[in-house]
Amino acid sequence: MKAERIMLSVMSAWLLATPQVISAHPPTMLAQFRGEEQTSIDVYEKASPSVVTIKAGRSSGSGSIIAAEGLVLTNEHVVRDSRSGQVLVKTAEGRDYMGQVIATDRKNDLALVRLNTNQRLRRIKLADPNNIRVGQQVYAIGSPFGLEGTLTTGILSRIDSKDGDLQTDAALNQGNSGGPLLNSQGQLIGVNKSIISSSREGGNIGIGFATSVRVARDFIARHAGTGGYNNPPDRRRPYEPEYEPAGDRPRMGVTVNQRMMVLQVDRGSPAERAGLMDGDRLVGINGQRVRNIDDVRSFLNRCPRSIVLIYIRNGSRARTQVNF
Repeated sequence: MKAERIMLSVMSAWLLATPQVISAHPPTMLAQFRGEEQTSIDVYEKASPSVVTIKAGRSSGSGSIIAAEGLVLTNEHVVRDSRSGQVLVKTAEGRDYMGQVIATDRKNDLALVRLNTNQRLRRIKLADPNNIRVGQQVYAIGSPFGLEGTLTTGILSRIDSKDGDLQTDAALNQGNSGGPLLNSQGQLIGVNKSIISSSREGGNIGIGFATSVRVARDFIARHAGTGGYNNPPDRRRPYEPEYEPAGDRPRMGVTVNQRMMVLQVDRGSPAERAGLMDGDRLVGINGQRVRNIDDVRSFLNRCPRSIVLIYIRNGSRARTQVNF
């Protein structure tokens, strides 16, 4: 039978109610695991709370929370059947949220969904695309056939030289669409989207594909600051990777969106040592207001040894000293 490449979304309405198959082990049990077992457990317990199930019309798939304020990255084909861009999103904790599709990219099969919530949610960090290698161990979390929170593992089999798509032998099935492909640190290296199957039922034969985090980062950068479905992208760089300094300029180690909301704090960075957290909003440096990432750059270009950073957390203004 001729093999065919198929998408991984699930066409069934009852799947969102299916309980998790893989559950986290209590800390007292972890000592018995070693090596690859322990790595798999660590990846799952770190990333699975940030993996969601998405229902759009008759279709459902998976997604990853990539910002604490409720920004979800998934596949375009998962949300394609949504009505007016509205989708239902279920978290790993079993909470339901309404989500608004704010951007789509059919070519690369990507979409962004903003959740209607004031809560700060656990998120998955995006990996450095320069550290992705064929042969590395990879992990996929999603809802194959509605079985929420399912973990599968494999290796990165190939990186496409044209579009950067990641090929893996990790078992992906219908419902894994939009879920994360992870490295051994629990960071997202790709967005699972399709498999090659030799049957009409869509069974896995060990060839799956994910859109690379390099492409996903560019997509997020163009659209994370937009306000609604089909709105034109904001060209003012709403999502800026501050971990990539220019020349000798000090780096804080934060990623922010258009509103100067902190989306990610790099581990071991000056920002982390200063106590910054996801969801903080940067408003000033050394007593002067900052409105965008260019204002921050102007301070860092002076190569200071430290700055006093003013930010807002949970509605309250605070300050901290950042040492470089």
